Amino acid sequence: MPNPCFVPQKITLVKGVGRHREKLASFEMALRKAGIAHLNLVRVSSIFPPRCKIVNNRHIVEVKPGQVVFGVFSDNATNEAHRLLSASIGIAIPRNPECHGYLAEHHSFGQAEQETGDYAEDLAAQMLATVIGVDFDPDGSWDERREIWRISNLIVRTCNICQSAVGKAGYWTTVLAGAVFIS
Repeated sequence: MPNPCFVPQKITLVKGVGRHREKLASFEMALRKAGIAHLNLVRVSSIFPPRCKIVNNRHIVEVKPGQVVFGVFSDNATNEAHRLLSASIGIAIPRNPECHGYLAEHHSFGQAEQETGDYAEDLAAQMLATVIGVDFDPDGSWDERREIWRISNLIVRTCNICQSAVGKAGYWTTVLAGAVFIS
């Protein structure tokens, strides 16, 4: 049983796409492509822990098959041919490593990968901005808000991971993006 006071020290970003005639199997294929199908996943809310480090996904091998792991996940599926779908996780990390950051999930239809990823990143930065007191105009452009965050010197880093795909006739297509916490 996981320690109830578990605060992750590492996080890895994963993504995958799966196709199968069955929706559930398509989701499983996306998990396999992401390298996390062997884990028991628990979805959590959107807090990026203080002092947490983003590591590459080779650290997934440290996790035993069947182990319960926590993460923030975005997934989307379609069985429509030629339909563009995407899933993304945005991250905003404050300058002060003792403070928490935010993760935001976003999934959509018809948005290119860059647009979906930028949107999720923007959402995470907005959530962080509201707790650290950075003023921003939610109706302003993404570039205008990003400049405000940069000038404020409080948000040190934003990034995202995104997976997109186009539906194929006769198959379910599932896209998945995730931020997996590792102890």
